[in-house]
Amino acid sequence: MKKSIAAVLMMLLLVQIALGCSSSSNNESDAEQTGSPAAVEGAKLDPVTLKIIIPGDRPADMDLVIAEAEKRMADTINVKLDIVFIPWSDLASKTQVMLASGENVDLIFDAPWLHMEQMIAAGYYEPLEELLEKYGQDAVAVRSQQMFDANKFQGKVYALPLGNSHLNGRTYLVRKDLREKYGVPEIKTYEELIDFAYKIKQNEKNIIPILAKGLPGQKDQAWGAYRSFMTFSPEILRSDALGQSIILHYKNNDGKVYNLFDEMDPMVWSWIEEARKLYTEGLIHPDVLAIKDADTIFEAGNIAIYATNDFGVPTKISTAISQNTPGAEVEAVTFMPLEKGKVTTNFKQANFQAIPKVSKNKERAMMFLNWTAKKENYDLLAYGIEGRNYEAIGDDQYKSLPDSKYGFFPYAWVWNPTLDRLNAGFDPVSIEHYKFNANADNLIASVLTGFSFDPEPVANEVSLYNAIEDKYYSALFNGVMDPTETWNELKSEGEGYLKKIQTELQKQIDEFLKK
Repeated sequence: MKKSIAAVLMMLLLVQIALGCSSSSNNESDAEQTGSPAAVEGAKLDPVTLKIIIPGDRPADMDLVIAEAEKRMADTINVKLDIVFIPWSDLASKTQVMLASGENVDLIFDAPWLHMEQMIAAGYYEPLEELLEKYGQDAVAVRSQQMFDANKFQGKVYALPLGNSHLNGRTYLVRKDLREKYGVPEIKTYEELIDFAYKIKQNEKNIIPILAKGLPGQKDQAWGAYRSFMTFSPEILRSDALGQSIILHYKNNDGKVYNLFDEMDPMVWSWIEEARKLYTEGLIHPDVLAIKDADTIFEAGNIAIYATNDFGVPTKISTAISQNTPGAEVEAVTFMPLEKGKVTTNFKQANFQAIPKVSKNKERAMMFLNWTAKKENYDLLAYGIEGRNYEAIGDDQYKSLPDSKYGFFPYAWVWNPTLDRLNAGFDPVSIEHYKFNANADNLIASVLTGFSFDPEPVANEVSLYNAIEDKYYSALFNGVMDPTETWNELKSEGEGYLKKIQTELQKQIDEFLKK
């Protein structure tokens, strides 16, 4: 009997060992297939090619950067990169077609001002919480908790927020050489900026005083609407429902949605009327609505003032304009304050990288995003090859090299506030602005921080209204069309749709604030 029991126990022990080995083997196999960190540390992963969609134009040195990145990833996450650039003018339509048609894409740029909410509502993007927890620890660590909390959609993280600040900068790029030529002191106010524009109009026949943007996807940089970024009594803040438009807006940090169709704000109307005056008097570029690449127009050297995003003068612009127009210099002018407790923010970012649900490589896509959150890898993708495209200045600044053929676009796929370097060529004031706004405590927290609008209940109205607004908005705020006639047409066609959007937005805000 004792021998029989011993034999049975031995058999059970052998079965358990066998099961344990089988379980271990299966776990290792699963790890390799899903690309888990355990597989990265041990057995080499099979190669995977990630298709990544980025806005803009492909830099000449992009292939060299990709080759270096793939070399670094070969023994770890073993990823190849298929980077597809889409021109800004085609970005909204082409990316929407890609997603709607089910084209296999692994990472894609999107933004609230593009069609982020609509794509999420339509179910195109994968929620990232689980992927971030398993494979994205470094990608999380280089972003503040406020950045993640404020950039959820429908209560979930649907895309990785891209930003190097808690507040987006806005800057007028000004031809410094022309300002000094006519003895104009450094520009400190908007009124002085306009006086300079008139000085150019009077004295420089081949120079257009003002360049703004006029495409439907660039409505925030239409000349009159751009004024809202540097006006603080009251602040006119864009709504979560319409992205770039100020027809619906917030103010007073009171949780209310304001509609210019209900009551036109006198200050906003003054911006519209002034834009019309500047346009009819020949100060704003006559083809403002048709220009697809405003940077290139400014770089040609025949523009005196250009409204742009961010702080400072981009190296690409300063280099190009000095080459095209010998002796030309550009300086940054902003009226955004360096005063604690003056500016309201909801900590939201303007740009995101999402993983589409159709992706067959979701785990590896997150592992790649995590890989970019290492300093040496971030530097490579953000600035190019050191010694060829840029020179590192200390730990937090860089200098773009004169013959570099790698454009600046970390904002489209890797941007974060921890690893980002500031352009060493920026003026001290611009650097001060970046550092000031990187500190969340310097800013007023919006009562809507963390709120995200679900457009699904009014998806049809949003689509119809946006199509209407695209016909009139940029023309209205760039002064191209008569203000009263244009406003009346916009209102008559869009008022009904916008009221439904406003009502739904306010309803969701009220529910958010109750919680």
